[in-house]
Amino acid sequence: MEHLNISMWSLVLLIAVAFAFDFMNGFHDGANSISTIVATGALTPKQAVLFAAAFNFIALWVFQLHVAATIGKGTVDPAYVDHFVIFGALMGALSWNIITWYYGIPSSSSHALVGGLVGATVVKAGGIAPIVWSGFGKILLFIIVSPLIGFFLGGMLMVLVAWTFRKKSPHQVSNWFRYGQLFAAGAYSLGHGGNDAQKTIGIIWLLMITAGIATPDVASLPNWVVYGCYGAIAWGTYLGGWRIVKTMGSKITKLNAVSGSCASMGGAISLGLATLAGIPVSTTHTITGAIVGVGTAQDVRAVRWGLTFNLVIAWVLTIPASGLISAAFWYVGRSFL
Repeated sequence: MEHLNISMWSLVLLIAVAFAFDFMNGFHDGANSISTIVATGALTPKQAVLFAAAFNFIALWVFQLHVAATIGKGTVDPAYVDHFVIFGALMGALSWNIITWYYGIPSSSSHALVGGLVGATVVKAGGIAPIVWSGFGKILLFIIVSPLIGFFLGGMLMVLVAWTFRKKSPHQVSNWFRYGQLFAAGAYSLGHGGNDAQKTIGIIWLLMITAGIATPDVASLPNWVVYGCYGAIAWGTYLGGWRIVKTMGSKITKLNAVSGSCASMGGAISLGLATLAGIPVSTTHTITGAIVGVGTAQDVRAVRWGLTFNLVIAWVLTIPASGLISAAFWYVGRSFL
């Protein structure tokens, strides 16, 4: 692809905006990592965010950059991407995250970023030709698949635990799972960091490819990009998004030590498999599906289905809404970048 002539200040500004989005991703989606352990009292809120942030960063040494490659090369044709597109994509995703955080809606930062990238690219090209449907189609498919996988795994784990400990008293089981929760929440935070930090890495990588200072070979990606993105999402998680914690931890269904452990573990397994496969799934969708799954396994009436339906509507709107906002910012970016 032809390299673009991007001024140094524009490049620095865009990378700064990317880190800001990554921080907001942790701030917004970090609630998914800690909602179960806060709701059940396993850790205080301050302990929980520090715990989750640590595992977000540790993911740096666990997962390879498969998800970053999908975002950087598998969503839109890099030949259509320039610094205006990157600016529009990041600002569209960041704006949508701020809106949904304000209203306490656990929407997907991942899909906001994908929607922003596609929206800005399409408005530049004047059509849908730049979309790489093999990658974008997979992301659209997993809007449905990831919560279903979380639902299935969370529900199955809940049934398995109930059968395994059927002869034990609820008090005994609760005491054991008070510690099991920490393992499950740690595993989920590891998957969250591994999947979500890589999405911003992919955007910065794409920007650097267009500027001619990196190639599609992952070896050309500077280490400071990787460390910076994992650090930003961990810091955002540490500061936390308490509006969303309340929705995830108590409004969908009532969680205890056992159901909270099963929900976190179901979400962790889903995220781990997706990250290893290079699929940029929504951590929000996955943990919501797992929470609904454990609630349904106990009693279908224990789930607030009206609220769950409203969340699904927000999920469906995320990609087109962030795409429209990013298209507007693409025009703004052209005037000063």
